[in-house]
Amino acid sequence: MPAAAPPPRWSVIIPTWNGRHLLQEALAGLDAQTLRDFEVVVVDDHSDDDTAAWLRAQRPADRLIELSQRRGLAAALNRGIAAARGGFIALLNNDAVPDPAWLRALDQAFTQAPSASFLASRIRLYDDPGRLHAAGDTYAENGLPGNRGVWQPDGPPYTAPCEVFGACAAAAAYRRELFDDVGVFDEDLVMYCEDVDLDWRAQLAGHRCRYVPDAIVRHRLSATAGGVVASYLVARNRPLVAVMNLPAFVWRRSWWRIAGAQLRLAAAALRAVRGQAARATLAGQLAASRRLFAAWRKRARRQRARRVTDAYIEALLQQ
Repeated sequence: MPAAAPPPRWSVIIPTWNGRHLLQEALAGLDAQTLRDFEVVVVDDHSDDDTAAWLRAQRPADRLIELSQRRGLAAALNRGIAAARGGFIALLNNDAVPDPAWLRALDQAFTQAPSASFLASRIRLYDDPGRLHAAGDTYAENGLPGNRGVWQPDGPPYTAPCEVFGACAAAAAYRRELFDDVGVFDEDLVMYCEDVDLDWRAQLAGHRCRYVPDAIVRHRLSATAGGVVASYLVARNRPLVAVMNLPAFVWRRSWWRIAGAQLRLAAAALRAVRGQAARATLAGQLAASRRLFAAWRKRARRQRARRVTDAYIEALLQQ
């Protein structure tokens, strides 16, 4: 009997829902990668278009995981991570297109920065590639996450590698050991801010994130799930992520900043209350209040597992 093939060095996981019209370009970008030691794992979150049939017919070498019911982005990513065979795991949205050197740049970054457990790509806007969507994630002391460099012209200071708070999961990379240590994505969040939550759990456990400017991806924003769904889930999940992850010293010092940020968001939604997105924002904030007890229980476990000092966390936060 011939020996089994060795596992690939990388697994690239693409979650998708009704994204057949987007997948072809994302997968073509992977076909053009200069680093070839990787597998492709597509997780279909119970699409009702022809995604699964098309993949089976046109790309039989790719691994296809079909969920029996729609579970959301976090669950789809977790299924892909569980099935991945590579020692390094890259996540790529179905609406993102990687440059040919994307995976090689990530691979080199892990080799050159052994202390880094996860990596952030240089994500440009698909329709305006001279501007950025993200050069790593940020987190502010008022409890609001952000994308470093969002909407800014691509150029200095985003051309230099550096440590950042976290990675936008539209195009990110992780050592498998990170998931073994802190777990995978929180499926209760469904989507939006699920990557920020993982950023926090990783940072609290002492894992470092590095921004890799040569790992370039173009991203269509919210091409799969946007609009009122995004407004609702972002508004619901932002305060929950803060409750679950911010250490007590941050709450003691900045509770008024955190509360003020939420009140300003609610006030802005009330001023625009006739819009669907505004109503979804208010509904999301209300839904967060109903989930605070569950978030508090998760918080207790996460804070007990913290390995880093207050000073380290303080350095992560933007004022």
